Amino acid sequence: MKYLASFVVALMVTASVFAQRGGYQLGSKVADFSLKNGQGKTVSLSDFTDSKTVVVVFTDNQCPYAKLYENRLVTLSTTYAARGVQFIFINPGVGLGEGSDRPEDLAAKNYGFPYLADEGQRISQQFGATKTPEVFVLHNMGGEFVLKYKGAIDDNPQVESGVKNNYLKSVIDDVLANKNVSTADKRATGCMIKRY
Repeated sequence: MKYLASFVVALMVTASVFAQRGGYQLGSKVADFSLKNGQGKTVSLSDFTDSKTVVVVFTDNQCPYAKLYENRLVTLSTTYAARGVQFIFINPGVGLGEGSDRPEDLAAKNYGFPYLADEGQRISQQFGATKTPEVFVLHNMGGEFVLKYKGAIDDNPQVESGVKNNYLKSVIDDVLANKNVSTADKRATGCMIKRY
């Protein structure tokens, strides 16, 4: 009986891992989506067809890792805005009950780029996002967005000055230069997205 219980637990963990691997694969075309921001305005991916690159960041106001990365991501957004890079923050934790973020919590953040609520977690599941923060770099190819990178922002969430590999910055540079992306998929470090 003890072995059967262990087997069932192992099977459930394995199934959970495989379920999390769903979503877009590198090179996939990303379907248009629409979500609301904190003011209730609908924002779509197709609103940014003039951008060369869109960086989708799944984040959460409650996650300590997301808080550590917030300033780095805002700085990258500011640095690359003039070069045609659009950042979009998406929060998959809005409206999930007590202690979760509310739409008005998103409105309180003045990033200068959209911060959207993924109520029902449809878009985070569509992308296959499993953690916050987790980034997805989309390259605009004739009005269609193609996934070029997914995963970590860099190799040191705790100490910005200790970063040795800035994955996201390198990928953005590669995509803007129409080069092959040198780093295509690095496991994100952050808080697991709770699925409801």
